[in-house]
Amino acid sequence: MSEAHADSDWWMDTYRRAFPRLRSAVAVRQDGWAQRAGVDRVLTLACGRTFTVDEKVRAEEWPDILLEQWSDEQRRVPGWVQKPLACDFICYAYAPTGVCYLLPVPALQRAWRMNGRAWIKEYGQRRAQNSGYVSVSVPVPRAVLMWALVDAMVVA
Repeated sequence: MSEAHADSDWWMDTYRRAFPRLRSAVAVRQDGWAQRAGVDRVLTLACGRTFTVDEKVRAEEWPDILLEQWSDEQRRVPGWVQKPLACDFICYAYAPTGVCYLLPVPALQRAWRMNGRAWIKEYGQRRAQNSGYVSVSVPVPRAVLMWALVDAMVVA
């Protein structure tokens, strides 16, 4: 889904609003270590700082963010919320509106470690049949996830 929307105008609008000193946003489309480690785009700021982003797109506006727990349920391949990623952010977008949530990966994954079991219990799991495998995601309400990110950024 994210590949189909890779050239959508709202990506650049989003990145320019999030990073006012943005100089470039290069899509990573070739299969390789970067793609497999969750890098869909490399953002470069005027100061030379770079950020890497994994872009997730949903075709409809939903009140939740689907956190991929298992990429392949049967083989127990961890999904992006719990596997090591090379990206700095997950940019989670709703295609109809172009609304994006820029989620810092370390805080997101810590929030999952802190709350994942409770979220599964409270919100359940959604399975998606793919080509020969089933992925499993947990639909966490956006407001709940945002508060969990704030909590995850406090290390005491």
